Amino acid sequence: MSVNHLLQFMIASQSCRTREELLLEFDNLLEAYGIAYFGIVRTPKPDQNPLSLVLAGRWPDKWPQIYVTKKFVLIDPSIRYLAQAQKPFRWSEALEVYRDDPHFKRMQRMMSEAHRMGLEDGYVFPVHGRGGLLGNLTMGGPNLELSPLEVVLFDSAAKCAFWALCDIAGMPGQILPKVDARLTRRELEILTYLGEGMTSNEMSRLLDISNHTVDWYVNELQSKLNAKNRQHMVALALRLGLIT
Repeated sequence: MSVNHLLQFMIASQSCRTREELLLEFDNLLEAYGIAYFGIVRTPKPDQNPLSLVLAGRWPDKWPQIYVTKKFVLIDPSIRYLAQAQKPFRWSEALEVYRDDPHFKRMQRMMSEAHRMGLEDGYVFPVHGRGGLLGNLTMGGPNLELSPLEVVLFDSAAKCAFWALCDIAGMPGQILPKVDARLTRRELEILTYLGEGMTSNEMSRLLDISNHTVDWYVNELQSKLNAKNRQHMVALALRLGLIT
């Protein structure tokens, strides 16, 4: 398959002024590759329905309702893997990662149900920004197979589509929570150790400072990140890309 369609879309996306114009160009690209279904989605919080954050998409009839009703978002291997992925991946690759997960059989059932509806396999293209994971393009259908070069170019096309849709909708500043993430070197150290599960006592011994000082830094971090507790702080830091 010629990569010209991908290059043409990336060029055309820069001049689209409306959502309709952009999606027409994107549909032309997907049609050229025989890709039936797709979603361009902003990254949801754990308690949010990802379908409410869809910038654009097209799925088999009734699949969105089934996905929500059966709460597949809680065990979807692609969504779970997306949180740590730094590059594009296939749905089947994400499923394999969780072979030893206690929910693996339910994941298999979800994938089997998707397969019956025409979602045989697909690709996910993460979109990252300065603050971490912002969203993704996921696309799938029957007999979908991309070459390594096409994966690289689709990755760029995904970013073009995502940012263009955000700009058209006037929401570039709403994608990540507003936080004061200007952290000091010591605050970043504390945040990293919190992410590793360390207690205040363990951090105080490692950094040769008092427990009181550690707790002071933790409180400052909690304030800067607008976090409810330490666990929430770590979750926000991961989402913002402050720790890995």
